[in-house]
Amino acid sequence: MSLYDSILITGGNGMLAHAFRHLFTTQQIPFTAPARNELDITSPDSLSAIFAKHRPTLVLNCAAYTKVDLAEQEEPLASSINGHALSTLSTLCHQHNTKLVHYSTDFVFDGSATAPYKPTDPPNPISAYGRSKLLGEQSIQSSPLKNHLILRTAWVYGPNGACFPQTMLNAARANKPLRVVSDQIGTPTYTRDLASATLDLIDANATGLLHLTNSGQTNWHAFTQSILQEFNLPNPVDSISSADWQKLRPQSAPRPSYSVLDTSDYTRLTGKSLRPWREALHDYHLALSAE
Repeated sequence: MSLYDSILITGGNGMLAHAFRHLFTTQQIPFTAPARNELDITSPDSLSAIFAKHRPTLVLNCAAYTKVDLAEQEEPLASSINGHALSTLSTLCHQHNTKLVHYSTDFVFDGSATAPYKPTDPPNPISAYGRSKLLGEQSIQSSPLKNHLILRTAWVYGPNGACFPQTMLNAARANKPLRVVSDQIGTPTYTRDLASATLDLIDANATGLLHLTNSGQTNWHAFTQSILQEFNLPNPVDSISSADWQKLRPQSAPRPSYSVLDTSDYTRLTGKSLRPWREALHDYHLALSAE
């Protein structure tokens, strides 16, 4: 039996799920991707019913609470979706002999590093969102399920979802002033590259905790400049420090100042490397143009 015999994608209407839907449709691989009103991953009964109906051999958990700033006020909700739900999901995967792929975040780190974070580096989240995602990792790792793959990624964007590039494009086209933080360093990651690389790891029988992003690094201000350049928008972008941004938006969540992830395990396991983030941004432009 192939892992691809029965694929369940949670969070079926989300941005990463959309990338998997595109990939599987292109490759003519059947899948099930229930929307939020069809599957509530915080409900054990809802999850059990989906497993009983579809008997998945592979679960791609794309369901997530991703409102980083709002999580500071809604940490119990974020922890329920990103954390506690993974206990039930892991148990069901174990009972049904199902492989689970789950996505975590660079925000589990505090940003004090000066070299790319390895999966073995100790996490120390500084935001409610980061804590909720770490709880999800721990829920899977403490479950009886051994056939799991936890992929930490970063700065994710893509078609069919609210994401940083789309926010900047909307603001620029509305001629709103752009002020963007320049002292947070990380790696923008394109959903379609993330989805394709995930399948590479599944095919390599990868398990455990890995890091997976596009290659290279940048900061939010430079990323914004690249987005506007890619889309031929001439708007100026002012630079602001994280400290000054926090003064302007005191309700916003603290973010790691450095969260580049070491993805060498992906290369070791697959013999491949993810392309530079700037190349991926060009394909994002092409994908939006094709919609």
